[in-house]
Amino acid sequence: MSTTANTSVALKEWAVTVGALLQGELIFVMRKGGIVEETRDFELISPQFYLMPAYEHQKEHLLKEAFQGRIAATMTQWSPTQSYMKLEGYAKVVEDIEITSEEQLQALRDLHIWTDEFTTERLKWKKKNPLHLLIMRVYRLEKPALPPMRTPYMGCKSWVKIEDELKASNLEPVLTDEKFEQKYNEIKAALNNV
Repeated sequence: MSTTANTSVALKEWAVTVGALLQGELIFVMRKGGIVEETRDFELISPQFYLMPAYEHQKEHLLKEAFQGRIAATMTQWSPTQSYMKLEGYAKVVEDIEITSEEQLQALRDLHIWTDEFTTERLKWKKKNPLHLLIMRVYRLEKPALPPMRTPYMGCKSWVKIEDELKASNLEPVLTDEKFEQKYNEIKAALNNV
């Protein structure tokens, strides 16, 4: 059953990560905040949002070997002079889990696309703050949204307010209910064993 997107907020995430989410290879992201965040801390400001691909700062060596080579493909879809931002994904947060230990990260290591170096760096940055593991139900927009590119969409920040009204689009889940539940239960079981 399809639903429709109904928010004007987007979460910025590496384009390669957005791709993995839209392929159903991944159902979560790990966030601590963007470099230019006012407080430099991550806060879940909306339980549902568009997925806005970020092309800056993607690093091949921070992806597991099986996922390397994808960044170059994402960059073919982007130009710094592009006049629009292409939004193909939408997400609804199922759970926001706070990760505070290396043991929790190790328990999750087979369930995502990033290297240990990447996840450890995220955990250690601003050490007193937890790393947010956002488990999300991810949807593909029936028709991609193409808002005009604006200066506020650039830079290293977690959240972007989309300044233009987007046409309603039907959303199709990238995973069946059964497949999502299986992946979700794997995450919960891994963390429960720590």
